[in-house]
Amino acid sequence: MGKALPLQIVNPHAAGIDVGSRSHFVAIDQNRENVRSFGIGTKDHQELMLHLRDSGVTTIAMESTGTYWQTLFNALQKAGFEVLLVGGSQTKHVQGRKTDVLDCMWIQKLHSLGLLSGSFLLSDTLQELRTYYYHRQHLVEQISKYTHKMQKALRLMNVRLDVAIRDITGKSGLAIIEAILSGSRDPQHLASLVDIRMKKSKQQIAEALHGSWREELLFELKACLHFYRLYEEALRECDQVIESALMKHLPQRAASEPEGKAVKQSKKKSSKNAPGFNVPQIAYQYFKTDLFAIPGISYGTVLCLLTTMGNDLHRFPTAKSFASWLRLVPNNKVSGGRIISSRTPSGKSYLAIALGQAANSIGNQKEHELTPFFKRIAFKKGRIAAITATARKLAVIIWNMVTKAEPYKKSEIKETNEKSRRTGLKQVERRINALKLSQSELERLFSRASFLAT
Repeated sequence: MGKALPLQIVNPHAAGIDVGSRSHFVAIDQNRENVRSFGIGTKDHQELMLHLRDSGVTTIAMESTGTYWQTLFNALQKAGFEVLLVGGSQTKHVQGRKTDVLDCMWIQKLHSLGLLSGSFLLSDTLQELRTYYYHRQHLVEQISKYTHKMQKALRLMNVRLDVAIRDITGKSGLAIIEAILSGSRDPQHLASLVDIRMKKSKQQIAEALHGSWREELLFELKACLHFYRLYEEALRECDQVIESALMKHLPQRAASEPEGKAVKQSKKKSSKNAPGFNVPQIAYQYFKTDLFAIPGISYGTVLCLLTTMGNDLHRFPTAKSFASWLRLVPNNKVSGGRIISSRTPSGKSYLAIALGQAANSIGNQKEHELTPFFKRIAFKKGRIAAITATARKLAVIIWNMVTKAEPYKKSEIKETNEKSRRTGLKQVERRINALKLSQSELERLFSRASFLAT
């Protein structure tokens, strides 16, 4: 047997930190006696950094779950250390009994040998915008929650406002709810409060507003309406803050361009909780392309891309790496020359979820360029797999449009669909030739196909 090749030390001044919710364990070498535990306060962070400096550490790898790493990570970066945040999948194979001490020593060993790669982290600007966006999503969820609670309270009183009008939180719906809470019980009077553009007649609406009025449910309805209005006002305030932040961090090249290059307002219908500012204009100034040219892309999807990715999209070298970071590609596990698993990694970012929602809407459309692709995948592997595959295709399209500042190439997608169609026709021809069908069988087959088509 040949001699074992020793691993070379790549980072001689490396440290490993196992970040916890109550304490941080720090290893500066492979001596267990030198492992120290520090608290989580600001003063503890200063003591930790002093210990690292005294030990001659210049580069650090830290492993953490959740958000416990962020304050320590920022403090170490500001202090001048080179810091890598590594995922648990890279450090989980620690030898022996798993403890915090062994974990940090294992992290230090792997980092000193250069076997760890840092996670992709957004810039400080994107972290600020992402925080605003996450808060906005929470507000939207709360608005939806209290809307459903108002619907339930009315339904339990057999006041079917949700059947009479499409949106109970629209202008007509809120007018009726406020009238009910102010003491009005006459269905005809309540029906007279709806907008004149309502499709249903006043009599049809009045018939749905007969109910048994219960005090406890009226109390719940009043409280839910109060919280609904609070969250709606908070959402408008949050949109103003997001707009100011986006304008403040506007790319310099976009701010210096003449006003004549302003993008036209998108014709897409905005949803009820759509941003209260001109998302198409700001998105064009950031990306130099009109993402709303992609059918199925909504205001919410583009806002998510602006606030969670922005110009950091250029940091991905290829569209495949971007889709892989979103966890929209199969995680192929190969053993013995064959694939034993190809499931996509668990856990999805807000952007991946937004693209999935856009892909789901594409699956419900008839004229979209990606609908044939969606249906083809859905036929083979089911709708969930089709949503993931279409979301990945959208991610690739967006990466190409943004990084290359090019428009949406609708014709290329249609050419790809036509190529897939021709390939399918060739497969059908080979199958028919292999079956060696007679003339009468072919006529019967085509007659049946034409009957099904009609």
